[in-house]
Parts: sequence; structure tokens; C-alpha cells
Amino acid sequence: MLESFHLPFFKLSSRSSNDTKTMTTKTKKKSKFMAYFWWLFGGISGFHHFYLGRDLHGFLWWATLGGYFGLGWIADLFYIGEYVAEANDEPEFIKKMKEIKKKNEKPPFSTFRFTGMILLAYFWSSVFQLGIPEEEFYDINWKVLYILTPIPCTLGIWVVGNVGQQKGGIWTPLLTAYLTLPLNYVMDESTAYTIMVLAAAYTFDSFEKQWKPKTKTQSRGRCKRIVLILGAYLIFCSFWGSYIYFNATVTDQNGDEIPVREALYHFLKSPWWTDLKQSILDVKNYIEAHGWVAAWKLMVEMSDTNGENNAYKVLELTSSASQSEINEKCKYLSKTHHPDKFTDVEEKRKAQERFFEIQQACEVLSSKRAKRRRKNKKFEESEL
Repeated sequence: MLESFHLPFFKLSSRSSNDTKTMTTKTKKKSKFMAYFWWLFGGISGFHHFYLGRDLHGFLWWATLGGYFGLGWIADLFYIGEYVAEANDEPEFIKKMKEIKKKNEKPPFSTFRFTGMILLAYFWSSVFQLGIPEEEFYDINWKVLYILTPIPCTLGIWVVGNVGQQKGGIWTPLLTAYLTLPLNYVMDESTAYTIMVLAAAYTFDSFEKQWKPKTKTQSRGRCKRIVLILGAYLIFCSFWGSYIYFNATVTDQNGDEIPVREALYHFLKSPWWTDLKQSILDVKNYIEAHGWVAAWKLMVEMSDTNGENNAYKVLELTSSASQSEINEKCKYLSKTHHPDKFTDVEEKRKAQERFFEIQQACEVLSSKRAKRRRKNKKFEESEL
């Protein structure tokens, strides 16, 4: 179970018991239906947790694509009822938690939560390392930032450890993570990295984990919640952005690796993008000059939904060609590309494809011309 952020950034003013009762009475109850609605239509991004005021849980789901690539999102289907009961301070939920806390002085060990700590610590510290520039930038060797790896590692452990009815500090596991750093000099990096994650997670679970207080803290305002959530988003996305800009590469047709930033720069200078940008600009100018309706009609005409323009292209004719010219061209091309004229298997196959293409184009133009003649005849008769 996960809850909103509880960081000691803001000192809350004391309230009388009457004020607290009034505030609790005015608090709007959360709907189980809406919780399931947001789970279905935004659960991968943690929308149902944000709705229930569980901002930390929501951010965790957003940063891991639904709780480790959708696994947590699916599991939430069976826990939403309990989340809603917690958000509404329902008596049955409070009674249940009192019994659990009475039996256990501190939260019992959870394999699921401990595994989550390890996975998130690995993931966040890996993202942090990916975002460190591998080459010098502004004549600075940024690889020195690797010494900060224990911070995102411990943050991942702290986030998972502070969800639901549990809480814990960050300093002891952070100190433990830093104490394992010298192992990088005496063993391979992956082994030392694994030891750091396991040691920090074990330290948090053994020495920092405890129950959250019975009394609820005052909930933050909507604006403050949005600022905190967006700030966390920006920090997380900045590491991915740094990775894409400094370290990510793409492989060209020759097998050479090209930095993404250079590939993107060349793409924006390519003829394909230049033509596309000019086409978009032309459409914008046409809309401003003639309106949306005329632009839509032109778009439908240019998309060649009935295949007429393509048919003229296949027959090598212009749209002003007469019916007799179309008939003559159809006969000539059909005779020229008839499959029976070829003996080679490959040439016969190509001729057959071309022959069918010509026949289809002739049929399209003939039917379109016939329809127009019928429409014109009806119009003339109605005029008479």
C-alpha cells in the first residue's frame, strides 16, 4: 500500500480537536467506482493512486510503467478496495491495522516489498548512470558523478519502504551504500553493485522500518501536490534526456554507430523533413486563405480515395484525356505487357503484375467516366 509524500519540508500548524473534526467531516469520500475507472484508463501511469491521494505510489507506477512494466498495475486490481478503505479511514480498515500493529511491534518482513526495493534501486541507479556523459563536455569529465550512484539507489529503497502504513529514514541505508563503494576497486563492478543494493535494502528493512503514526498529517493542497509531482517527473526525465542527448546512438546502414543528437540534426536538415515541413506550411497557408472546408475537400481530392489519379499515372495519361484516348491506351498497354508474350519466368511474372495493374486502372477510369455521364444526363433532364 502506498501513500502520498511525507517529507519534512513543511511545518504544520497545530489545530484544535474541533477544527480537526470539521476538516475530517468536510473531506470528500473517495469512490471505489472512480478508483477502478482511473485504474482502467490510467493505471499504468498511476492515475488511480493520484486520485486516492497516494502520490508516492502514483509516481512509482509512472516511473516504472505500471509497477515494473505492468505487474503492479495488474496486482492493484485486487487491492483497490483496501486502498479506498484506507483513503476514507473506514472503521473496519482502522480496526484491522490496529490488530496487525498490536501483533507486530514493527512491520514484518515482506518478500514482495524487499524485492521491490532491490528492483527499484537497480533501475533508478542504472538510469542515473546512463545519464552521465561518457565523453568530456565543456572540458569536464562527468564520470566523477558515478560517486553519487548510492543516492538514486537508496532513494529507490526509501520510496518502496515508505509506502502504505510503513515508513523509514534514508540516512542509514545511504551510509551503508557508501560504505560498500570501495568494493569497486577489489572486485568486478556488477558484483560490487549488487552488494551495495542488497546491503542498503537490508539496512533499511532491519533498522529503519517502522509503522507510521496513527494520526494522519494534514493533506497537502492540490497546487503543492502538483508542484512536487512535476518536480519529481522533471528530475527523473532529465536523466533519460541526458542519456539520449549524450550517450544514445543509432546504427546506420553501414553498421556505424552515430550519436542520436547528430542523427536528429541531420534528419532535420534532410530533404524529406524539409519537404514535409514545407507541405505543412502550405496547408496552413491554404487553410488561412480558403478556410477549413475548402482545405478538407482539397485533402480528400489529393488523397485519391477513388484511385483515379493513380489510374491516370499507370496509363501514362493526364486527367484531361478523352474516353477514346483512354480506350486506345488501355488496348496498347494491355497488348504490350500481355504475359503470353514472355517466356522467361521472371519476366512473365513482372508482365503479369503490370498487366493486372493496367486492367485495374482501365476499369477505374471507365467506371468513373460512366458515372459522370449518368450524373450529367440526369442533371440535364432535370433542367429540362
